[in-house]
Amino acid sequence: MSRLSWPAALSLLLLAGCAAGPAVESDPEATEDLAPVSGFSIPIDYHELDNGLKVVLSPDPSVPVVTVGVYYNIGFRIEPRERTGFAHLFEHLMFQGSDNLGKMEFISLVESNGGVVNGSTRFDYTNYFEVVPAHKLETMLWAEADRMRSLAITEVNLVNQKDVVKNEVKVNVLNQPYGGFPWLDMPQHANENWYNAHNFYGELEDLDAATLDEARSFFETYYGPNNAVLVVVGDFEPASALAMVEEHFGDIEPSDVPPLPDISEPRQAEEKHATETDPLAPRPALAFAYHVPERGTPEHYAMGIIDQILVQGEDSRLHRKLVQELGVTDGVFGGINMLGSMFDYNGPMLWTAGLLHDERHDTPTIMAAVDEVIQDLRANGVTEAEFERALVKMRSGLYSIVGSSTRFGLLDLLASFALFDDDPARINRLEEEFREVTPELIRATAEEYLRPGNRTVLTLLPQPPQAADSRSKK
Repeated sequence: MSRLSWPAALSLLLLAGCAAGPAVESDPEATEDLAPVSGFSIPIDYHELDNGLKVVLSPDPSVPVVTVGVYYNIGFRIEPRERTGFAHLFEHLMFQGSDNLGKMEFISLVESNGGVVNGSTRFDYTNYFEVVPAHKLETMLWAEADRMRSLAITEVNLVNQKDVVKNEVKVNVLNQPYGGFPWLDMPQHANENWYNAHNFYGELEDLDAATLDEARSFFETYYGPNNAVLVVVGDFEPASALAMVEEHFGDIEPSDVPPLPDISEPRQAEEKHATETDPLAPRPALAFAYHVPERGTPEHYAMGIIDQILVQGEDSRLHRKLVQELGVTDGVFGGINMLGSMFDYNGPMLWTAGLLHDERHDTPTIMAAVDEVIQDLRANGVTEAEFERALVKMRSGLYSIVGSSTRFGLLDLLASFALFDDDPARINRLEEEFREVTPELIRATAEEYLRPGNRTVLTLLPQPPQAADSRSKK
């Protein structure tokens, strides 16, 4: 899983969500006598209600806690044109009250019962989740159903939350050093399709122009049960939990969900260069990104191993080259999907790496060193020891996510596989999928997807250059 530096970690907090767990660093010498892979064995009880709501139940009585999540199949990738930031706006509106809960009472309900509540907006979903004592499961199901059925979309709430979101943009992006670097900036330069390339956080003028009718239409279209998955993980009895779900969600009417727009990206043939300026940044920064294989393909799993080899941990090739050998930076961050993991999205995606550096180093010099590392992988592939080390790191990262104390990582994977693949049991095949990757497939994947023509290079300068546009493209 992606391990992010502080700029990327900060960007995840901006959308109030939880990121995937960190990659686990390994001893470069510890490649012998690897334990046999047993694979996950996550219990999964999967259902679909008559109104289309997908329900994933995964009991685990080890701790008397339940984690409840509702994922809606609407993220900022497919929000309406000229209404950028609409998906994120609704993440906030969902806490403004419903028929039986007043403004912010949802949060108070969770916290007064000793729980934790949060939500986030991502490329292809908006999610809401709670971690509560096990005996409060039905309370959470009732509350989630109440706002799915009867969200309070009023002019007062809309105006208030537009101001909240605009303030977030100003505080966390516009007035924050490296605020949008590279998670927000890179997709706008690397992608061609508007759906993948617009300002996901939202243009201020678009947020100002959002009307009450548009908000109500958005909710009625995308927040129906047939456009969602409900996941419950933790200490509960499946039959009892399913009966509760049926009682509270079963009578909610399905929505008329339109077909997804075309979000495909053309094959990139020529390298792109872009320059941003950030007068608040104390040091220059550099990021580069490649389009990755389609999610779930053998090449996609190979790209996950390549990510481990190139950028995850102090034994990664880019860390050794740029940090240990050349001293260009004190750290390199990156991964597939800078706003989550390599599994929780459903469309075109980038593998991105980035770093902060001193002014004495420039983009051409740094990229020459990067090219040396990348071209060696494309030409010579990986050693067996390096390959096995990457598998160990990947496996450790997966177990760290699934075994987290809140169980959110497990919930996130189950929700994503249900929402996008109609197959939450896919989680139990992940290790097998990675084990089927071969050094030959890694080399072939690197040859195609790490080619120079598939790359976008983004330079961030601390001070705006004279007589130059702050968002110029070379």
